Amino acid sequence: MEKARPLWDNPLQFVFACISYAVGLGNVWRFPYLCQMYGGGSFLVPYLIMLIVEGMPLLYLELAVGQRMRQGSIGAWRTISPYLSGVGVASVVVSFFLSMYYNVINAWGFWYLFHSFQDPLPWSVCPLNGNRTGYDEECEAASSTQYFWYRKTLNISPSIQENGVVQWEPALCLILAWLLVYLCILRGTESTGKVVYFTASLPYCVLFIYLIRGLTLHGATNGLAYMFTPKMEQLANPKAWINAATQIFFSLGLGFGSLIAFASYNEPSNNCQKHAIIVSLINSSTSIFASIVTFSIYGFKATFNYETCLNKVILLLTNSFDLEDGFVTASNLEQVKGYLASAYPSKYSEVFLQMKNCSLESELSTAVQGTGLAFIVYSEAIKNMEVSQLWSVLYFFMLLMLGMGSMLGNTAAILTPLTDSKVISSRLPKEAISGLLCLVSCAIGMVFTMESGNYWFDIFNDYAATLSLLLIVLVETLAVCYLYGLRRFESDLKAMTGRTLNWYWKIMWAGVSPLLIISLFVFYLSDYILSEALQYQAWDASQLLHVSLLT
Repeated sequence: MEKARPLWDNPLQFVFACISYAVGLGNVWRFPYLCQMYGGGSFLVPYLIMLIVEGMPLLYLELAVGQRMRQGSIGAWRTISPYLSGVGVASVVVSFFLSMYYNVINAWGFWYLFHSFQDPLPWSVCPLNGNRTGYDEECEAASSTQYFWYRKTLNISPSIQENGVVQWEPALCLILAWLLVYLCILRGTESTGKVVYFTASLPYCVLFIYLIRGLTLHGATNGLAYMFTPKMEQLANPKAWINAATQIFFSLGLGFGSLIAFASYNEPSNNCQKHAIIVSLINSSTSIFASIVTFSIYGFKATFNYETCLNKVILLLTNSFDLEDGFVTASNLEQVKGYLASAYPSKYSEVFLQMKNCSLESELSTAVQGTGLAFIVYSEAIKNMEVSQLWSVLYFFMLLMLGMGSMLGNTAAILTPLTDSKVISSRLPKEAISGLLCLVSCAIGMVFTMESGNYWFDIFNDYAATLSLLLIVLVETLAVCYLYGLRRFESDLKAMTGRTLNWYWKIMWAGVSPLLIISLFVFYLSDYILSEALQYQAWDASQLLHVSLLT
C-alpha cells in the first residue's frame, strides 16, 4: 500500500502546497483588521506568542500524523484508534461545508477581474438614474464602490428572508471557479503539485509590486505610522489575546484534514518538523508583510478622503462668505473658521450645519475586514490610483491565486479519504470522484449567488466551523498524547526521521496547546450562548445604510 501511494516529486513541492494552503485570504483581509482593532504594533506580541505555543506545535502534530499513518484524516485517526474515525469524518464534513461557500469568493474575484479591463473602472463612478438627469440616488447616498458591490455584484436583497433568484453572472463565475479547481485537482498530487508553485509564489510577486507602489502613494506614511504605533494598553485586553490565538489557528488551516492529507504523500523519512517551522513562520511573516501593504493603501485612502473633505469645507466657506479664491487653505482653515465664527456668528452657525468634521485619525481608525476590505476598501483606493486598471487586474489576480491555493488544500482534505477508501476507489476512478465533488459543491454553492446569498455566506463564514474545528483539534491532540501515547508517537517519529523529539514539542502537545484550545472553545461557546441569536449585516436600499438584523 505504501509503495503504491502517490508521492510529492520533492520536499519543496510539499512545502509549497502547505504554504499555498495556509497563506490565504485571511492573511490579507483579517490580520490587518486585527492590527487595526487591537493596538497596531502591540498586537504582534500576543500574535507571536500564540504562534509559538499554539501554531507551530499543532501544525507539526498534524503533519507528523499524516506522514506516519500515510492516509487521509479518516484512515489516519482510525489507525490510531477505531473509536476516532468520527474525528476524521468531522474534518471531512467541515471541509465540505467550507468548500460549498469558500469558492464563491473566487467567483467574485473573477467578476471583478473581468470588469478591471474597463476604462473607467465600473466602480469608480455612479451610474445615471432612470431619467438620466443625475446620478443614481442609492449610489450617491453610499459610494460608487459600495454600490457596485452590493447592487451590481450581489444585487442584494433587504434581508435573508427574501431569497430572490440566482444571479446568472455570479453563477457563471462560480461555475468557472469550480471548473478551474477541477482542472487543478484532476490528477491528484500529479496535477496539484505543479499548480501550487504558482498559487504559492505569484501572490508574493503581486504583494511586492503593491508594496513598492503603496510606499510611493501620497499619505502611505500615515497608514504605516498608524500600524506600527503600539497601543500598549491593548495588551491587557483579553480579546486581543483571544483573537491572536484564533487568527493563528484558522490561518494555518488546522483541523480541516488538509495538512494530514498533504503530509500523507511524503516520504516517511521527510523532516516534517523543519517544514512545520518553515510553513508557520512564512505564514505569519506573510500576514505582517500583507499588513504593511494594506496599511500603506489605507494611508493613501484615508489621506485622500481627508483632503477631499477639507477641500469641500474650504469651498463651502469660500462660497458662503464670498472669500477670495486661495484665501482659505488647509493650513489656516482652523484660524479662518475661528475668525468667521466670531465675526459672523449667525451666518457661521447656519453654514456650520453643512460642514463635515474632517479627521485623518477617524479615517484611519475605520476598521473593515472580510469582503468589505477586499472588494470595497481596496477598490476605493485602486480607483484613485494612476493606471487604475493595471492595479485592479494585479490585485484581483492575487486574490484568485490566494483563494485557489486554499481551495486546493480544502478539496484535498475531502478527496484523500475518499480515494483511500477501497469501497469508493474500486468503483470510481480518481477523476470521477473529483468531478462529483466539484459538481455537488458547485450545485449547492448556487445558494450563495442568490440575492440573499451574501447573508448566507456571512453566516456560514462566521458560524459553520469555529467550534467544530476547535473540538476536532482538541480531540486530535489528546488522542495522540494520551490515547496513542506520547512516548509511542515519539518513538514512531524517531524511527521515521531519525530525530529525537525535544522537550518543547512534548510540553506544548501534552499541556499548553490543549489548555489553550479549551479556553478558546469555552470563550466561543459562551459567546454564542450569550448572543442568543445569529447576526448578520444587511444592506437596506430604502435606508441606504447597513443595518444589523437578527435571524
